[in-house]
Amino acid sequence: MKITQERLPDSQLGLEIEIPAETTKKVYEKVVRNLSRSANIPGFRKGKVPRQILLQRMGVERIKEAAVEDLVQDSLKQAIEQENIEALGNYKLISKFDELSSKFKPGEPLIFSASVDTPPMVNLSDYSGLSVKAEETKPEPEAVDKFLEERRVEQATLIPVESRPAQMGDVVVVDYTGRFKAEGEEEEGDLIPGGEASDFQIELEEEKFLPDFVQGIVGMNPEETKEILVTFPEDYAREELAGESVVFHITLQEVKEKELPELDDDFAQEISEMETLAELQESLSEQFKQKADQETTQSKEQVLVAALLEKIEVELPKTMIDQEVENLIRQSIMQLQQMGMNLTSTLTPEMVQQMQEKTRPEAIVRLKQSLALEEVAKRESLVVEPEVIQTRINEWMEQLAGQEVDPGRLREVVESDLLKEKAVEWLAEHARIELVPKGSLTPEGEIEAPTTEAEDTTTATLEVETDETTQTIDVTAEPSTEE
Repeated sequence: MKITQERLPDSQLGLEIEIPAETTKKVYEKVVRNLSRSANIPGFRKGKVPRQILLQRMGVERIKEAAVEDLVQDSLKQAIEQENIEALGNYKLISKFDELSSKFKPGEPLIFSASVDTPPMVNLSDYSGLSVKAEETKPEPEAVDKFLEERRVEQATLIPVESRPAQMGDVVVVDYTGRFKAEGEEEEGDLIPGGEASDFQIELEEEKFLPDFVQGIVGMNPEETKEILVTFPEDYAREELAGESVVFHITLQEVKEKELPELDDDFAQEISEMETLAELQESLSEQFKQKADQETTQSKEQVLVAALLEKIEVELPKTMIDQEVENLIRQSIMQLQQMGMNLTSTLTPEMVQQMQEKTRPEAIVRLKQSLALEEVAKRESLVVEPEVIQTRINEWMEQLAGQEVDPGRLREVVESDLLKEKAVEWLAEHARIELVPKGSLTPEGEIEAPTTEAEDTTTATLEVETDETTQTIDVTAEPSTEE
């Protein structure tokens, strides 16, 4: 079998394959024999159908198509093995199948062209000594005091007040009704949806309720009744109220003020495992510092990887991009399901197609990041110790408890991730990194798309936990690459 290779765009390898005459005749005769054994033709027993009758009833073209299909599949498999080609996914037939089968003659050579996706060739220019700017996060000086004050408010006792009017920060109990009011009209309109309540408790904080409503209650005394005109914001969540003017009839039933606990050792013991307030403050200070350091490290990693992407030239094969798109969509669906959303009955083919189109740019960026970091690890001969790999595997197995996991796939993913982490560390050690104030690279209000997923949580028990940067991975099965 004669094979000619040609490098094609998008990391494809073109193959022109010439199948010898003896092979085409052999496969054609094999197809005829198999059909004669399995064909159901009236008047003949299986396996006893004369060749000429079989050809007449089945049709020569149909038999030739079956022979060509077998020849193409078998020869491609042999060619990939013979040439030691690392193919990704299935082949793509370049020659037109109809023309191949119509021109096919048993006992004559068959020539056809096909292509396969192959791992991309990565061209990475000089990456040593990258010069970047990264945002430095510093703990806010008042972070500990602010945190403790918030916990004091949460632990506050509500004390009834009768000697003064309601003021900001109080908790009040009111009865109210709300009716629409058209501009320029004296009469009030219909009751708004859900616009009536009794013994409704409100904390007088503008960010916790409608500002006009809160400000209208401030200054009222118990048992006082008042009308308040409230204009709902244009972007209000309930569309039927957005931008509308509503008159609320409010009766103040009760005013309560917050009595905060003393900031002392007893308070520290109540909300944490610390024995003294000083220990708690020291612990919080250290945790806020760790959180700030982690954010700084993440900023360094993001800008280093972004700078590395400018050094890479690579043509990504469609198979690889499709696999990454599928992985990202699967991860998103799993995360939504973990949040309690059942998408089985709501995901339509159109939605899946939109998700694929939207996810494709992210998939391309992630693939380029991975390939660039893998190339750095390869060139710098970076390795990960087996015990480190096993420790990370154990951590993942705890998180994936109860799920079906492919151990080999898990080890492969973990080792790849750890190698990329080592590559980032190497880049950081050999780079010139200028730290700038937080927010100076990413404008306020804009969210920079992260390369990894991270979660920082501050718990109600004051255990300010900073989780390590993690990536959602699929270790249950290899994605399908069939076209």
